[in-house]
Amino acid sequence: MWGREPVPRRGPRPRLDLATITAAAIELADAEGLAGVSMNSVATKVGVAATALYRYIGSKDDLLVLMADAIAPEPPDPSGRPWRDYLALWTRLQRDLVLRHAWVLPITQFAPPLGPRRLLWLDRALAALDGTGLDEGEMINVASTLTGYALTDAAIAQAAGSGFPEMAEAGIEGAFDYGEVLVEVLDPATYPALSAAVRGGAFRGAEGWIHDEDFRFGLDLLLDGVEQLIARRASGGHVGGQ
Repeated sequence: MWGREPVPRRGPRPRLDLATITAAAIELADAEGLAGVSMNSVATKVGVAATALYRYIGSKDDLLVLMADAIAPEPPDPSGRPWRDYLALWTRLQRDLVLRHAWVLPITQFAPPLGPRRLLWLDRALAALDGTGLDEGEMINVASTLTGYALTDAAIAQAAGSGFPEMAEAGIEGAFDYGEVLVEVLDPATYPALSAAVRGGAFRGAEGWIHDEDFRFGLDLLLDGVEQLIARRASGGHVGGQ
């Protein structure tokens, strides 16, 4: 993955390379999900026996790591952009990437980045935060938090796009219908705050389950927090200080 595997000087020239194998696996995953990716299916797609793949890749798990890294495009250049504008774009692009390749969610949801492409995204986020007064650990945490938000929002959007059968059976087609049902079932004595929010129009005007404004709202909350942290650092304050 990092191009550091020694190349044998003798013997026949290899018929394949990691890039070809990984690209074939990604095509299968995009078409069929991870269930369609196996060493046999990938081998068939590239025209070799499954045993031949093990000359290049140790296991299917290794292949999944390669796939997760390979789908990452070149990150945007942070030069000349305010840190907040850059991180807003950086987070949205990560979310959109996962929506295009939803199969990557179970691979990357809890794993730190290992490959050169994904680590380049982390590098660019740190570059955007350089000069803000945050220390290295804080910058890493900011990037991790924003990545987690992008992955979570993509997972919710994917689930909503697939539909909720139990909701559809009850005639609930979106957040507005959901709110109407809650109005009927919530007892204000037991759920005073939630009942008041729903009756106050928390779901009014909603179309479907997901709206882009919801993503932006959550992203602004996170970036507001980063901005406050930077301001405290500039004033000599501590995290959690007065």
